Amino acid sequence: MSVSSASLFLQPYFRQCPSLSPSGLSFFCPLSSFHISVASGPTTATNKPAAAVTCCVSSSQQFESHVSVVNGNIDNRISERDEIRLGLPSKGRMAADTLDLLKDCQLSVKQVNPRQYVAQIPQLSNLEVWFQRPKDIVRKLLSGDLDLGIVGLDTVSEFGQGNEDLIIVHDALDYGDCRLSLAIPKYGIFENINSLRELAQMPQWTAEKPLRVATGFTYLGPKFMKDNGLKHVVFSTADGALEAAPAMGIADAILDLVSSGTTLRENNLKEIEGGVVLESQAVLVASRKSLIRRKGVLDATHEILERLEAHLRASGQFTVTANMRGNSAEEVAERILSQTSFSGLQGPT
Repeated sequence: MSVSSASLFLQPYFRQCPSLSPSGLSFFCPLSSFHISVASGPTTATNKPAAAVTCCVSSSQQFESHVSVVNGNIDNRISERDEIRLGLPSKGRMAADTLDLLKDCQLSVKQVNPRQYVAQIPQLSNLEVWFQRPKDIVRKLLSGDLDLGIVGLDTVSEFGQGNEDLIIVHDALDYGDCRLSLAIPKYGIFENINSLRELAQMPQWTAEKPLRVATGFTYLGPKFMKDNGLKHVVFSTADGALEAAPAMGIADAILDLVSSGTTLRENNLKEIEGGVVLESQAVLVASRKSLIRRKGVLDATHEILERLEAHLRASGQFTVTANMRGNSAEEVAERILSQTSFSGLQGPT
């Protein structure tokens, strides 16, 4: 979709993103602080304008990416298809909670057969829902096989590995809360170790005998340890039942997702100060290339954003409806205002 055609459709409803130059076009979701912008950028060496997509996730965080457009084509290839594709988790608690959220936003997913991996959202024309494993959603966003996706931030961070083509459009969907955290045994040489700094200073860890960490996060784990100055660390890949690894003697520590911490405590493990790698919850992610290049993706993203933010804001509020006899609205209002217990904090509306 071109910048001009997008602006004609959305400009009456959105205001300009302050992060862009005055010449840029920006479309703001009026119900929230989340907005996506499409702006014209500097010309390339071939005098063809470049384009930029900006997604201001919150007042304190902004993601901005640029891509060259030459003769209407993006440098990185994007698969040729007309339909917009939204990837959703296929199994587990995250899958059920995602469908519940979309239903609450009046975006119910219609699946003809529960065994099928493709479905529709009637309110969003030309959009297909594809049920995939969370890590495959991220991979297919990068490959161009999906345009949008809902997954956990931990999955985006682990499998996206900081790729600039992934834009987190909404970073707080209010479910799937967990944290990626380092945990060590409560006993033995770790009994008095309560922080990452103390763990790093233990004399036991050498090049010949490094700290052994079992994890399924083979990108975030090594990066976290390196950033925190732990040099003598080796990682072993494991999926599921990581809590047993220290007791079995195959690892000194584990790096895994933690919700309540009950499973850790039941296996004599503890989290330590400074050991949280990432706070995670469900997020809406988009492909930067798709937002720029694929017709209708920007409009569909705005529609989803508005519905999500409207629901999330309304979830903490409620309406009370009551019937009261009276000859006129004025008489009813006067009777209500005469009793402070009825008028509420701000009076009837």
